[in-house]
Amino acid sequence: MKLIDARKLDADLLEEITKRPAIDNATTLEVAGSILRNIKLRGIEALLEFAVRYDNFKRDSIRVTEEEIAEAENLLSEKEKAAIQAAYDNIFDFHRLQMPYDFSNETIPGVVCERRWLPIDSVGLYIPGGTAILPSTVLMLGVPAMIAGCKRVVLATPASEKVHPAVLYAASLCRINEIYAIGGAQAIGLLAYGVEGVARVDKIFGPGNQFVTAAKMVVASQGTGCSIDMPAGPSEVLVIAESSASPAFVAADLLSQSEHGADSQVILVTDSEELIDAVSVEIEKMIETLPRKNFIEKSLQWSRAILVNNIEGAFDISNRYAPEHLIVNVEDPSAWKDKITNAGSVFLGSWSPESAGDYASGTNHSLPTSGYARSTGGVTVESFMKTVTFQTLSREGLESLAETVTTLAGIEGLDAHALAVTRRLEK
Repeated sequence: MKLIDARKLDADLLEEITKRPAIDNATTLEVAGSILRNIKLRGIEALLEFAVRYDNFKRDSIRVTEEEIAEAENLLSEKEKAAIQAAYDNIFDFHRLQMPYDFSNETIPGVVCERRWLPIDSVGLYIPGGTAILPSTVLMLGVPAMIAGCKRVVLATPASEKVHPAVLYAASLCRINEIYAIGGAQAIGLLAYGVEGVARVDKIFGPGNQFVTAAKMVVASQGTGCSIDMPAGPSEVLVIAESSASPAFVAADLLSQSEHGADSQVILVTDSEELIDAVSVEIEKMIETLPRKNFIEKSLQWSRAILVNNIEGAFDISNRYAPEHLIVNVEDPSAWKDKITNAGSVFLGSWSPESAGDYASGTNHSLPTSGYARSTGGVTVESFMKTVTFQTLSREGLESLAETVTTLAGIEGLDAHALAVTRRLEK
């Protein structure tokens, strides 16, 4: 990890050290856009071409059969099924409390305004499958979709032949039975446009590589009515730790995130130079035992240890960076909660590893990256819903509003707006 002494840096330099690694968006968007255009024009023929090219697709059909889904349960051990079930239970228990409420208000006599929450009819869940199997992501997206009451939930995940049974078992717990063995940008095309025999969806959720993210951004900008949850970038964690923190705990937290991929970023911010040295030693020891060592070593090239004057300064840097995951490893973490303004998900105290939230504590792990935590949060039940407003006016109510509406219409030069009011009141 690169050591940066931030005790004497000015604001401009602080801005520089909290930047993410650069991504060649132009090239990525060009590749993703070409794939999407082909699928939009040639349908399933193009979809299969890309599936064979990028995922060595060998299946007879893109859709996973009911028999495959049912068989998945028998292919897992009791321990594996129990772990997936326990995670499901905790995620469900936390997310069920997120159901929003409707309300109605009479703003003036005779004018009643309402807001209702309704589930999105059709949603698509993208589950990556390139370098890791992610049944946890199935739960993180499938559970809130189920609670929200979405009528149709479609899952897409890459597979050459068989989709991993853990993914299928998690999907079955979430009552998802429309599953396609398609990955990458081509899967986003499938979900956004549909192909022969597969209808499009209204909103796409889920993380993925840079081409998946680019494809999501493209379809969301095309005016076809298909929206996305967020443009998810590489995984990231920022750890704030003081001298009392266990170097082994901090090192393990940094490594757990850096193994996601070569472009993941991990940052340690502390007021203790001794802790930085000790953490570096622990990383060197632990990394030798990890099978994803090659990803970790590449990730650490983008990562840094930042030395600050005090812990308050560490929170200033964290808020500027706006991490996907923030771990606060200090003696009294609750005392600093009000200082946190920009973060996707926060882990307080030395016994709260980010891994718990990734899998089974109950909070969602689909979170904003690339600084989007400054303006948005992670996936919730509300993410799978939409609001519709209603208004009911009596004649008395319209008469009370008439002068206000016609005056504002006159200011804006929209005479027909005023006419819609005055013609009613002439009767």
